[in-house]
Amino acid sequence: MFVCLCNGVTSQTVAEAVEAGACTTKDVAQACGAGADCGRCRRTVQAMLRSADPNGAATRSGPG
Repeated sequence: MFVCLCNGVTSQTVAEAVEAGACTTKDVAQACGAGADCGRCRRTVQAMLRSADPNGAATRSGPG
């Protein structure tokens, strides 16, 4: 599934960025581009970060 239409980033690519250590929306944007442009996908990225965090709390970074 596409998470970021602006940059053509899929949920698999975001998941790989998270597995590689991205733990904020800014980290994900730097790693794969999701959330770097218009920001509509940031909530989806945040949800993916929360689901990957065993404590269920993602850290927000940047606007949106």
